Amino acid sequence: MSVRVRFAPSPTGHLHVGGARTALFNYLHARRQGGVFVLRIEDTDAARSTDESLAAIFESLEWLGLSWDEGPKVGGAHGPYLQSKRRDRYALHGRSLETAGRAYPCFCSAEDLEERRRAQTARGEPPRYDGRCRSLDPAERQRQMEAGLPRALRFALPESGESVWDDVVRGRVAFRNELLDDFVLLRSDGLPTYNFACVVDDHEMEITDVVRGDDHISNTPRQLLLYEALGWTPPRFAHVPMILGQDGTRLSKRHGATSVAAYRERGFLPEAMVNFLALLGWSYDGQRELFSLAELEQLFRLERVGSNPAIFNVEKLEWLNGQHLRALPEAERVRRVAEFLRARGETGFEMRSPEWQQALVRAIGDRLKTLTDARTYGAFALEETLEVDEAAWAELRERPEVGPRLRALAARVAADREFTLETLERDLRGLAAELGIKAGELIGAARVALTGRKVSPGIFEVLWLLGRDRSVRRLEDAAARWEASPRAGV
Repeated sequence: MSVRVRFAPSPTGHLHVGGARTALFNYLHARRQGGVFVLRIEDTDAARSTDESLAAIFESLEWLGLSWDEGPKVGGAHGPYLQSKRRDRYALHGRSLETAGRAYPCFCSAEDLEERRRAQTARGEPPRYDGRCRSLDPAERQRQMEAGLPRALRFALPESGESVWDDVVRGRVAFRNELLDDFVLLRSDGLPTYNFACVVDDHEMEITDVVRGDDHISNTPRQLLLYEALGWTPPRFAHVPMILGQDGTRLSKRHGATSVAAYRERGFLPEAMVNFLALLGWSYDGQRELFSLAELEQLFRLERVGSNPAIFNVEKLEWLNGQHLRALPEAERVRRVAEFLRARGETGFEMRSPEWQQALVRAIGDRLKTLTDARTYGAFALEETLEVDEAAWAELRERPEVGPRLRALAARVAADREFTLETLERDLRGLAAELGIKAGELIGAARVALTGRKVSPGIFEVLWLLGRDRSVRRLEDAAARWEASPRAGV
């Protein structure tokens, strides 16, 4: 049988970067092996599952370029692909296990179970199901069923032996069965638990390889026992390492953004996100770090995934994003900036000529590490109202002769009929020479006057992007402010 893998998110929020990494590894494994990538939605938590979350998951996967071969929106021969539509399948296999004596009804209420767990904890025992309903007298069990008492269906675990598997990532893993307890298969409302639904769905969808986070390792022995009880062949398991924040703790909101959508909104490219996620646990040769999705489809091997936790390093992601941005053709880089700003409701860039757009992106240059940087470093040209960094202004205010020099530069710019990068540079450097100062002194003052910051694209590009009228106005406004400002020793 060809490789068949699945990604099975719950639609209870945005797609987490950890889930996206799992989806990517499954996708790459399927593509490398010429197999099938299945998307299955685990939406049995009706209270938390929403259509908005489901749409967000679809959108994030599509943005990353992880197209699925079977699942919602594309169909397939093994549907339905939403667990909420598969309740009859779980009921069928639950009855099969009960008939075979491998499962039994449990009439314990949630309150009773909680009280017994508290008592176990107080005695220093690990909280677990005590098997009360498993040992019920058959006549008493029948009486309670006839009385219509709410009941769940529990799996009757073997009381000895081991559950063992050869994990692709972690090697041989073994669990002693007596350390597990009889877990619920079907709740009293008929909905399946994760472990039961997972096994039924993976079997019926003919999944051959289960690639998932190592937080699921404790679920695997239970699932293997279910496969054995149902007479099914289990898939191959690969538990990929946990993703940690830079402080060594599990990645969470306290480390910053954790969803794919949040990084998209921050201006990261899907190419960079895919590249970064692939490196969270996987390595090609320990040296190469830049990959396209198409290259990863050819090079990825599950056997190259390590077992050590992966560190989510945002600085590394930013570096990768800058590399992927620079690798884009200039026209495509400009298009991405325009698309990003449009999505944020900002039209200042899009309303300009293609030549102007290209000039702004080119002027920002290597500072464009994320698409957000187009807004950060291009704000001086995109907005009519200038936001001035007060620390930069305070420093400028104390310099001598700033006002007259800015007015003189405004006059030169106003008189420049050609208004090209070359003539603007000639204007400024010529004025600096006449004033007997270094060009850098005049450039520094002009930069704050024109952009409000001490750091910006090249000053001649700034002048050209602003245009004659805005450049002259900002230079004169800054001169007037300098002249009106109190200064130390004045």
